[in-house]
Amino acid sequence: MGDALRVGLVGIGNISGQYLATLPGLSGVSLVAAADLDPSRQVPDVRMMTPAALYEADDVDLVLNLTIPRAHAEVALSAIAAGKHVYNEKPLALSTVEGQEVLAAASAAGVRVGCAPDTVLGTGTQTARRCIDDGLIGEPVAATAFMVTPGHERWHPAPEFYYQPGGGPLFDMGPYYLTALVTLLGPVRRVSGMSSTPHPERTIGNGPRAGTTFPVAVPTHITGTLEHANGALTTLLMSFDVWEANLPRIEVYGTSGSLSVPDPNNFTGEVRVFRPETAGRSDSAAWTTVAPSAGHRHAGRGTGVADLATALATNTDHRANGTLAYHVLDVMESLLRAAETATTQDITSTCPRPAPVT
Repeated sequence: MGDALRVGLVGIGNISGQYLATLPGLSGVSLVAAADLDPSRQVPDVRMMTPAALYEADDVDLVLNLTIPRAHAEVALSAIAAGKHVYNEKPLALSTVEGQEVLAAASAAGVRVGCAPDTVLGTGTQTARRCIDDGLIGEPVAATAFMVTPGHERWHPAPEFYYQPGGGPLFDMGPYYLTALVTLLGPVRRVSGMSSTPHPERTIGNGPRAGTTFPVAVPTHITGTLEHANGALTTLLMSFDVWEANLPRIEVYGTSGSLSVPDPNNFTGEVRVFRPETAGRSDSAAWTTVAPSAGHRHAGRGTGVADLATALATNTDHRANGTLAYHVLDVMESLLRAAETATTQDITSTCPRPAPVT
């Protein structure tokens, strides 16, 4: 491998635009090729290939897998079989069975697996983590995480995949929230949950197919409780059935204060801390804004690829890694199983907290 990690992109869909905006500005990374099953999709000034040819290309070191969720494992396994590192969009795979296959294949081939989200590498989540690590709120004892929206069919011109296996609010947005929670509080060891599907059909609200109805095949309202290995308890709500709410994104509650964490779908955002000395005050000044003190500034989707490139060059662990993504997948799958069976589910996987971005 040369000085830069040579990247081949597979899947030129909606999310690819954000990666294509970030990749040119990343050090140690070079986009050399792109592929999509639809030949009409092109990346300007980048060599276009078929997916099969891209996997075998001698000048591609890593396959950036931006396909739809049900293709994540298939594309990753094809890339690994060709001896390439792979970085998946979230989730890692549709199931833990597929996720295990990807990680096992990568281990046998001696290549690395990275996986979105890398939003946790920005100043928002990393500054919040530093507040916890520096003891600003004492020992974390609990957290809340809320993601509510009326659904993606209002704006997406082809939203069906959001309501099929691999979609729903948990698999679509859960990786952002759960990856942030593991970054802040560590891995999860047990979950319980409940779920519902209030609307068996959805109607497309935007684009040339507006007015088209389609069936819903996954739960669209999920509530759960996560027990972290350190004993902290997180209350989670993920919904495509809420028109509007006044809820925080993530809050962490400690023995000496509380922490407000910005939207984990973004790289930046305001971090605020409440300390006991301000107790009794009802005005907003009771919360203190914390200046960004950690994380990549000016980060964007693709920062995790650059982190992987740096880790390869320095023989260290990359942060948005397959083990973390698999643990998040295991938590999501276990939450749905807990809801279906009305049981508490032990999480069999674990992962270390990724190293902080200082």
